[in-house]
Amino acid sequence: MTLETIDIIIIAGYALALLGIALYVSREPKGHNKNTEDYFLAGRALPWWAIGASLIASNISAEQIIGQSGEGFAIGIAIAAYEWQAAIVLLIVAKYFLPIFLKRRIYTMPQFLEQRYGAGVKNLMSVFWVALYTAVNLTAVLWLGGLAIDTLTGWGVMPAMMALAGFAALYSLYGGLKAVALTDIIQVVILIIGGFAITWFALDALPADGAVAGFSYLMQEMPGHFEMILDTDDVGYDKLPGIWTLLGGLWVLHFSYWGFNQYIIQRALGAENLGEAQKGLAFAAFLKLLVPFIVVIPGIAAVILAQQGLLNGDALSEASDRTYGELMGFAPAGLRGLVFAALIAAIVSSLASMMNSISTIFTMDLYRSWKPDEAETHYVTVGRIAAFCAMVIALVLARPFLGGFESAFQTVQEYTGYIAPGIVIVFLLGFFDKRANTAGAFTALIGSVALNLVVNAVFPELPFVVRIWIVFMVGIVAAMVVSRVTARPDEERTVNLSDIAFATSTLFNTLAAITVAILVGLYIWLW
Repeated sequence: MTLETIDIIIIAGYALALLGIALYVSREPKGHNKNTEDYFLAGRALPWWAIGASLIASNISAEQIIGQSGEGFAIGIAIAAYEWQAAIVLLIVAKYFLPIFLKRRIYTMPQFLEQRYGAGVKNLMSVFWVALYTAVNLTAVLWLGGLAIDTLTGWGVMPAMMALAGFAALYSLYGGLKAVALTDIIQVVILIIGGFAITWFALDALPADGAVAGFSYLMQEMPGHFEMILDTDDVGYDKLPGIWTLLGGLWVLHFSYWGFNQYIIQRALGAENLGEAQKGLAFAAFLKLLVPFIVVIPGIAAVILAQQGLLNGDALSEASDRTYGELMGFAPAGLRGLVFAALIAAIVSSLASMMNSISTIFTMDLYRSWKPDEAETHYVTVGRIAAFCAMVIALVLARPFLGGFESAFQTVQEYTGYIAPGIVIVFLLGFFDKRANTAGAFTALIGSVALNLVVNAVFPELPFVVRIWIVFMVGIVAAMVVSRVTARPDEERTVNLSDIAFATSTLFNTLAAITVAILVGLYIWLW
């Protein structure tokens, strides 16, 4: 794909506007230096619309756009379960879990674990999350982003990854979460407009009378790609095993990612108050319904476009992650620049968010425990250095970690699935089981990894979504048993369920009702 002068002007304008706004919103009043609350939690002043937009901009990364578009090409609309079920989880987290987190005024998820289970569990999970975000999530976004830009421009994957990393660092290292969250408002608008543009161009290229007719044609010609629940003989059943996507381990992955993940929850922790945080998550849940239409549908359309010779079908069959990059070539000059800017927005917003989360956990949970008496500005500086180092490490790891996998999206899900059951168990028992203690927490976390390895070795053909559900069910029983045969935790460590604010705002209730109604309709339509 060739970028014309107008495309380059649009991309440059986007980049300069983003940098300018990031620097503007990062300013502090004269005489005030950024403290840890300013840098890591945006001064606890984020409004709901910024929280919701930032959640989606951070989530719709290269992993989502490029990976799910490739899965749409290979499997079909069933991959949308990752998006649509997440909307339900966001509403549950907003109503029942956020009140607990915000009342404790924590900076990080490991800090909740420290308050509930002790420093040992906090340190274990702090190290784990820093390693996971750096070696898996950050590398995945860099690799897929570099792959897409190489497909579009021919720059080469490594130079493209270095450019993306540099741009993300340039606008986020100085301003912290405030710069990331407020610029994400721009990012999500560009993402949605650019994403729908790609969908429109892909459908319009089908042998039908326009994009709307193209969608009908696509459903008629590819009925197997519009089944939400796959049969055992369908392509992709090993990744999305039929009814188990609704009843099994996919929920565990969702709660781990959307409920107990620093990368996501940090925006809610930076809210003005609980009401703003809850409305922000409800807004994000509503926006999640749109995502499959801007990433999965173009991937399905690419199957027919490849059959017609308009795309390189052999190349896409070998590496479906190249699907989205190939589709961007359908955009005309001018709009091509907007679509390219949307892709960059998806990548750099996710990179910036991950860098900020890594720096927050490293600084507030690990470094501050080692040096607790330093000045606030010292911790902010350490956070910036930690974020920069994480990006450099991810650049080094990206190709050897992900370059040989058929689908980086599914690879990330499977890596995450080894610990996700343990994470969900320790948080759920921490909320609802007053007998849950440190020994039970370690049993869940270590047992999650160990049991996943054993089950995967004994039953290698078992879909990982089913495996995660089995591990979760066994793990929660084991953690409860171990907690009951060991010392009861101190009463002050347990969660008082009266902390949960059951009353929610009219806006939250309205967004939640609309989201659930649309979601039910989509599943009935595509069952």
